[in-house]
Amino acid sequence: MTVIGTSDLEVFPLALGGNVFGWTADTATSFEILDAFAAGGGNFLDTADSYSAWVPGNTGGESETIIGEWMTARGNRDQIVVATKVSQHPDFSGLKAANIRAAAHASLGRLGVDTIDLYFAHFDDADTPLEESAEAFDALVKEGVVRYIALSNYTAERVQEWLDIADANGFARPVALQPHYNLVHRNTFEDTLAPLAERESLGVVPYYSLASGFLTGKYRSAADTSSGSSPRASGAAEFAVPAGLAIIDELEKIGKAHGASITTTALAWLVAKPTIVAPIASASKPSQVPDLLAVASVTLTPDEVASLDAVSAWKP
Repeated sequence: MTVIGTSDLEVFPLALGGNVFGWTADTATSFEILDAFAAGGGNFLDTADSYSAWVPGNTGGESETIIGEWMTARGNRDQIVVATKVSQHPDFSGLKAANIRAAAHASLGRLGVDTIDLYFAHFDDADTPLEESAEAFDALVKEGVVRYIALSNYTAERVQEWLDIADANGFARPVALQPHYNLVHRNTFEDTLAPLAERESLGVVPYYSLASGFLTGKYRSAADTSSGSSPRASGAAEFAVPAGLAIIDELEKIGKAHGASITTTALAWLVAKPTIVAPIASASKPSQVPDLLAVASVTLTPDEVASLDAVSAWKP
């Protein structure tokens, strides 16, 4: 287990992404995935109130509802750390104070919980002063509705501004960041957010950890992402070029030395990085869960990390 930033939230070093629940995984399959994750020691779930509003017939909140029904059915709420987010639900768009409060209570109802463990501002809201949003999140913490707050998809400048506002006003400080970060998308995080996270003791929970499935090794050519593939396949297609495939080859070589899959090795590279608490990765079927759980038992050597750093370095 590891601890998220300056919080007391102890989590497995991988967060199970809930974006697929109610989308590519129906309720029964989602329960099987969640059961497999928990059976393997996993306790950290990441979702959002907007998941999965993009699916025809859905209205948003489907993922939270499935997770809530699962925790109720299994009676394991006390063993699970739940992270959810606000600002993108069709009925609760943006980060105005009243919206944050209403969205949080709606999430509590769907999750069937009294408190949200980690509550993220999902996307920055340029139309709302940060002071208003920071005060609203602080109010939720003071009321016991939320244990800790965090920021997703914020620039380093805006994160620092939020921290300064919190410090100046005695508001609850964010304890975590959720940026886009993986072996084929490094620079934005490493150049700006990583130094800030380290300086301010912010835990980092990166999303797109497997680059829409590309870093599983499943997609090695355009043909692998053709019709009939998963909805994520088109996102993986852009990386199936020589530079991307060189990363897959290196992951495969290093993984073999550990008896680990390409998937596990890509996640292990993230875990080896400073400030990274738990990469987020999702599974659309139970058979994919073991490779995610295996990250807890694979530790890359400094030379292996350096080798992956070199092969994935951005070249203009």
